[in-house]
Amino acid sequence: MSNVLEILGEGKFIRLVRRNGWEWAERTNTAGGVIMLAVTDAKELVLVEQYRPPLGARVIELPAGLTGDEPDKVGEEPVEAACRELLEETGFESLLWEELLAGPSSAGLTTESYTLFLARGARRVAAGGGDSAEDITVHLAPLDDIDAWLADQRQQGAVVDPKIYGGLYFLTRM
Repeated sequence: MSNVLEILGEGKFIRLVRRNGWEWAERTNTAGGVIMLAVTDAKELVLVEQYRPPLGARVIELPAGLTGDEPDKVGEEPVEAACRELLEETGFESLLWEELLAGPSSAGLTTESYTLFLARGARRVAAGGGDSAEDITVHLAPLDDIDAWLADQRQQGAVVDPKIYGGLYFLTRM
């Protein structure tokens, strides 16, 4: 087997590569991703809903974004990206940030990694909704009834991102 990296295709944001029979995707325009576990003082989890073309469905997710993906953001620290993305997507901000973990988003599919942050005391300061390329609906889900809330979203046809449950694990340990 050859140890040579073969580029199978490349777009504006992603490159598909192969080495030794294994194929994966690489992000070409970012230093990584950030995911925000934002909780209000009223014990609500800030979630986003948006249509995801690869799935052909609306998906309930934790707010997330990319680090250093714009020319003026090269060298951006993950916590800076988390603050920026939380405000952009949800209209919420927080003064209390804690890095929970960093790791691969899908180790068998991509080189992409992300950092998960907890944002305590999140409060709405703007409309949110994402940038011009996004159509984001913001949800405030009560933590004391989160399982039922998520089940209701699934029953209504939404896809619920499993990373939400990973984030909830951290909240139960606090």
